[in-house]
Amino acid sequence: MSLWNRAQQLPPDDLRRVQGIYGEQFPIEVRHYLAVWIEDKMQQWNEIDPDNPSHTQYAQSLVSQLIQEIENKALSYANNEDLFLVRMRLDEAATSFRTRYLNSNPLGLVGIIRQCLNTEHNLVQQNENMLGGGVSHATNMVIEPCAEIEQELRILHERTRETANELRHLEQEQESFALQYHDCAKINAHLSHIQSQERTQQNREMEQSLRRRKELGEQQLAQKVSGLLQLRMALADKHKGTIDRLNSLQQRILDEELINWKRDQQMHGNGKPFNPNKLDQIQEWCEALAEIIWLNRHQIKECERHQTKIPIAPPGGVDMLPTLNSHITRLLSSLVTSTFIIEKQPPQVMKTNTRFTATVRLLVGGKLNVNMTPPQVRVSIISEAQANALLKNDQMNKGEQSGEILNNTGTMEYNQTSRQLSVSFRNMQLRKIKRAEKKGTESVMDEKFSLLFQSQFSVGGGELVFQVWTLSLPVVVIVHGNQEPHAWATVSWDNAFAEQGRIPFTVPEKVPWPQIADMLDTKFKAATGRGLTEDNLKFLAGKAFRNPQVQDFTNMMLSWSQFCKEPLSERNFTFWEWFFAVMKVTREHLRQQWNDGSIMGFVGRRQAEEMLKNSKSGTFLLRFSDSELGGVTIAWMYEDTTKACQRDVFMLQPFTSKAFAIRPLADVIADLNYLLYLYPNVPKDQAFGKYYTPLGEQQPTTNNGYVKPQLKTHVPGWSGDPMDSYPNTPQTMYGGMGGPPSVSSNPSDCVSTVPTYNECEYDQFLENLSEADFPDMNFDFLQTNFMKPQ
Repeated sequence: MSLWNRAQQLPPDDLRRVQGIYGEQFPIEVRHYLAVWIEDKMQQWNEIDPDNPSHTQYAQSLVSQLIQEIENKALSYANNEDLFLVRMRLDEAATSFRTRYLNSNPLGLVGIIRQCLNTEHNLVQQNENMLGGGVSHATNMVIEPCAEIEQELRILHERTRETANELRHLEQEQESFALQYHDCAKINAHLSHIQSQERTQQNREMEQSLRRRKELGEQQLAQKVSGLLQLRMALADKHKGTIDRLNSLQQRILDEELINWKRDQQMHGNGKPFNPNKLDQIQEWCEALAEIIWLNRHQIKECERHQTKIPIAPPGGVDMLPTLNSHITRLLSSLVTSTFIIEKQPPQVMKTNTRFTATVRLLVGGKLNVNMTPPQVRVSIISEAQANALLKNDQMNKGEQSGEILNNTGTMEYNQTSRQLSVSFRNMQLRKIKRAEKKGTESVMDEKFSLLFQSQFSVGGGELVFQVWTLSLPVVVIVHGNQEPHAWATVSWDNAFAEQGRIPFTVPEKVPWPQIADMLDTKFKAATGRGLTEDNLKFLAGKAFRNPQVQDFTNMMLSWSQFCKEPLSERNFTFWEWFFAVMKVTREHLRQQWNDGSIMGFVGRRQAEEMLKNSKSGTFLLRFSDSELGGVTIAWMYEDTTKACQRDVFMLQPFTSKAFAIRPLADVIADLNYLLYLYPNVPKDQAFGKYYTPLGEQQPTTNNGYVKPQLKTHVPGWSGDPMDSYPNTPQTMYGGMGGPPSVSSNPSDCVSTVPTYNECEYDQFLENLSEADFPDMNFDFLQTNFMKPQ
C-alpha cells in the first residue's frame, strides 16, 4: 500500500495534521493526484540535499519533470467538467512552481517536498507502531518484495491510463489538424479559382482576403504540426519509459519470483515444505502484466495508425514506434511462454506400466482469453540429450521421443471460480522406454529423462500465435521395485544440487558435506516427521566418509560415488542404500517412537556399548544395524546376579520390516522381560506403554473354524524368561570379549534360533559335541563364524 493511501487511513486528528503540512508552497491537490509519480521518485527526493548547491541541476531536472507531470494531469482532465476546479488548481500549481522555483530555487521546492513526505511518513509510522501490527517502513520507502511489486504494478496501471488520455488528446488534436488542413485546402482551391478569373476590383479584394486567410491558416497548421510532433514524441517517450519499467518488473517476476517457486517445487521433491498457493499470487502479477502490456501494445499500434493517416516525419527522421512495437511484443511473447508451467510434477521415480498424474497451467491464459479456443497439450518423454538439444534449438524434431506414454493428450479448461486455465492428466502410463548406451559404471538408475509438455494457441483473434513448451523435473525410469533406492539417490542429488541455468541435467560430482547433511535431514524429516540432530549427522558423516574418527566434516567434500556407488567398508551395500533402508523402516513401522525420541537410531555398535556399560542391568537402547539393511537392533546391559562379574552388553539380532509386520517394536520390547529401562533410565512401560497392542486385540479369535494364534518374541536360553523351552541350552554367562555378543531373536509361530556365545561358553558347548555325533561339522569354521558381528 502506498504512503499516501496509508496516510488517508489515519485517525481524524492525525489526518488533519497531514492536511496541515500542505499549503500554497506544495498544494495537497498535487500530492493527491500525483501520488503515484511522487512516491515513484522517492529515491530521487532523498538523494538530493537541499543545502548542497552542487545538486541544483539535479533538482532542476526533477522539478521540471514534476511540472510536466502536473500539466499532463491537468490536460487529461480537460474534458471532465466535474474536475474543472481540480484542473484549475493543478494549472496554478504548475505555474507557481515554474515561476517561483524552476530556475531560481529548485532546491527550495525539493526541500519542501522532502519535509512534507517525511512528516507524513513519521505520522503514519507512529500510528502503525501504536496499533502493533504495522510493518516497519524505512524513510527511503523500503518495503516487502510483494508490496514493491504491487506498488510498481499500480504505477504502471497509472502510467497506462495517462498515456491512454494522452492518446485521446492526440486523436483530438489530429482531428482538429485534419479539419484545419481541409479548410486550408478549400481556401487554396478558392484562391486558385479567383486567380483564374478576370482581375476585377472585387476579385482582387477577394484574392487579398483569401491570401491573408491562407497565410493565417498555414501558420496555424505549422503550429498544429509542431504540436502534433511534440505530442507524438512525448507519448512515444512515455511508452518507452513504460516498456522499460515493464521489462524490469517482468524480469523480476519471471526470473526471481517464478524461478524461486520452481526451485521450491523441486526442493519439495526432497521433502522441503512448499506453499503451492504462492503460484496464485504469481498468476495475479502475471495477469496484471499481461493486461498492461496488451493495453500499451494497442496504444502503440494506434499511434502507428494515426501516424499513417498523417505522416509527419519526426525531427532527425527516427521513428520510435516500430521499435517500441517490436519490444513490447517480445515482452508479451516472453510472458506467455514463461508462464506455461507444470503446477503438479509427475513422479520423479517413474515405474513403467504404472499410472501417474501431472497438471499443467497457463498463468495468463484467462486474461488473454486463450480459453475461448481451448488449446490441446501433448506429453512425451525425452532423454537428457534430447532435452539439451531442445534448449539449444527451442524446438524438437517431429516424432522425436524416448518412450511411449498412454493418455498423453488433454485439452486445457478454464475454471471461472479460480480463474485458472489448466489441464490435469490423471491416467498417463509409461508403456515403453528407450535407453541410451551405458558407459563405465553407469546404470539405468543413473539415467535421467524428462516429460515434455507442448501446446499451441493464438491470441488477439489469431494475430499472434504461440508455440509453448515446458520440461518436467528430471525423471528416473525403473521397471522393478528393487531399483527404487538407487533411482531416489539420483533424483535426490539432482533436486538438491542442481544449479540455476544448467545444461540438462548436469550436477556437481562432489558436494560439501553441510549441503549433503541438509538434504539428508530434509528427506528424513519429510519421511518420518522428525529431522536429524547434529549427533545423527556426525554419525552419518563418519559412515559416508568411511572414517568415524574425524571430528569436523564441515570442509569435506562427498563425491557421488561415495554417496551411492561405492560399498561401505566390509559391506555389500552403499551409504545411500543403508540410509534409504533406515528411512523406509522408520517411516513404515517406527514413526511414532522416532518422533517422541524413544529410538536413538544413529549410534554405532561400539558407542552403544560405551553408553550402556555403566548403566544398571536391564537398560537398553535402539539403534540402526550397521550390517543389516533396514535393521533395528536392541542393545542392552545384562548383569547375572548369580555370578560374580558377569556383566556385559548384548545386541539382539536386528529386526527388519518383515519382523515388525508380524510383531510391532513396542510389543517386542514388552515381550522381553529383561529389558527394563530405556537409556538412560526411563521405565520401558513409560516410554513404550502407549504403543503396546491392547490386550483385547491380542485375544485369539475364531475365523472359519480356525483359532488365531498369539505370537510372542522369545530369546531361548535366557534365565527369567517364562517361555524358555530350551532347558538344556547353556546359560548365558559371558567372559571377556573384544566386542559385545549378539543374540538372535525373531517373532514367529515358533521360538527363535539359538543364541550366539562368547569363547567361554563356546568351550562348554563343544564339550557336549563330538565329531562322531556330528561327522560333517567343520569345527574351525564354527569357531570362526559362530559370533559373526551384527
